[in-house]
Amino acid sequence: MSTTDFSQFPPIAFIGGGNMASAIIGGLIRQGVLASRIMVVEPYEPQRAVLLQQFGINALPAADGSLASAQVVVWAVKPQTFKDAAASVAAFTGHALHLSVAAGIRSSSIATWAANEHIVRAMPNTPALVGQGMTALFARQGVTPAQQALAEQIIGTTGQFIWVQQESQLDAVTALSGSGPAYVFYFLEAMQQAGVEMGLPAEQALQLAIGTFTGASQLAAQSSEPPAVLRERVTSKGGTTFAALESMRGSHMGAHFIAAMKAAEKRAVELGDEFGA
Repeated sequence: MSTTDFSQFPPIAFIGGGNMASAIIGGLIRQGVLASRIMVVEPYEPQRAVLLQQFGINALPAADGSLASAQVVVWAVKPQTFKDAAASVAAFTGHALHLSVAAGIRSSSIATWAANEHIVRAMPNTPALVGQGMTALFARQGVTPAQQALAEQIIGTTGQFIWVQQESQLDAVTALSGSGPAYVFYFLEAMQQAGVEMGLPAEQALQLAIGTFTGASQLAAQSSEPPAVLRERVTSKGGTTFAALESMRGSHMGAHFIAAMKAAEKRAVELGDEFGA
């Protein structure tokens, strides 16, 4: 199959039909994958209705024999429900590539539950909903090069991706980019509030904050210089930016931020221990 011919995309099944599944489904359909090649197992009836209305795909209340046609199974379930969901799916999907976007659940657990070694774990983030996602991928040893390429095609419809060589690195990815959008929203909230307290209308303060994040991110992406150099270039000693950064340093904001991300990484490890095989 051509890496660009999505009209011949193999049948794909999603277990769970929430936001991340919707982001991937939307990306696939925008690339030309036929809705008839996509099915979703989603127990929650209102969400099945949304999926049907939005994408015109086959949405099932529970796993059944129709899953046997799927060459790819995308696991988009909560970590605490993964094991039970796999128990009802495994009998139909032993031949398929299993692509998991569930946080924390290790490939060894998925291999046990799905009776399958063809497993790719993915750690995406919510900007995938607008095609601007950042995802890290890890392939279990049983995954073939063709299956890796297939996983890339699927995730590539939602934005950028990288491969990591060690599965444990996905816990760090979870803390950095998986949970990362929430950190950005947190800073946007604070910048908006500061703008309001300094006399700006809330709408203008938010517009300025979002534009600043967007522009600075694009500048960093297009520059060959590290963020530290870019920061230094806009920081004149004794100026306004210097005053702000000195306040942040005095509050040990960098150390607190790193500690927060390590807490997220620790929780990702705990999820694997708590809900894994």
